[in-house]
Amino acid sequence: MMRFILGCLLTAVFSIAALAESRQIEIEIGGKVALADLTVPDGKTLADGVLVLAHGTLAHKDMELIEALQGLMAERGVATLAPSLTFGLDRRTGMYDCAVPSVHRHEDAVTEIAAWVGWLRGQGAKTISMFGHSRGGNQAATYSAGNKAIGKLVLLAPAMGRSANEHAAGFKRRFKTDLAPLMAKADELIKAGRGDELIDVPGFIYCPAGKASAASLKSYYGGAPEQLTLSQLGKVAAPVLVIAGSADQVVPDVPAKIGKIADDDKVTLKIIDDAGHMFLDFYAEDAADLIADFLTQ
Repeated sequence: MMRFILGCLLTAVFSIAALAESRQIEIEIGGKVALADLTVPDGKTLADGVLVLAHGTLAHKDMELIEALQGLMAERGVATLAPSLTFGLDRRTGMYDCAVPSVHRHEDAVTEIAAWVGWLRGQGAKTISMFGHSRGGNQAATYSAGNKAIGKLVLLAPAMGRSANEHAAGFKRRFKTDLAPLMAKADELIKAGRGDELIDVPGFIYCPAGKASAASLKSYYGGAPEQLTLSQLGKVAAPVLVIAGSADQVVPDVPAKIGKIADDDKVTLKIIDDAGHMFLDFYAEDAADLIADFLTQ
């Protein structure tokens, strides 16, 4: 039975490969080489449209969900570009290395998305739509809010954002330390024009104790209004599809918050029963079906 299952999986992989051309792209962003995977289905060109996939917190283009979606969207005739955010590093691969001091900022993603969209335009892409998972959902929404040329926006289990007080409470629970003194120090350094200066931190996002720049600390824990996804969706001109998993424990508030603004014209909410935050296995198939249907409407 196991050989049969593995055989089916291998057949599926080879079938997807036969249906699409995939290649790694390199461009320079902010003096660093950024990487992305471009997948174009057989018989399609970038002029037929492309979906840009933004990954989640400290993640990358080769994570299981993003790779699965690229293959599944190719099966459905949709070209995709999946970049890895540089986080200030050259040719970054894999999850962010927590041993490296954090100098990146949440909002840097918008600049990098813009660079990739510019590259796609230069390659002849006409209709460009955005996709974002988790934190990438907020970043994709923020980019789309400032770009009226985006075709459609898809958010999969998007991070909804937190206030400064919510960040402080979460930081205390996770790292057993008050955030306020660190934020005060960060504010002081930024005011003095020393935002790049490193601060010793007991932890940072998903990382253990290390170092983060004042600007990075302020960006991720300052509660900037731009990180509230609901506020960004109000500025998006494109149609929006939000997909949530009923068993998502990371962003369980998505259905309730998006449900308040969902309608038939601007924002559509779909919930996949029993799906967790990462939409593994058949849940990725369900998400791909919803995305493909939405893009062709």
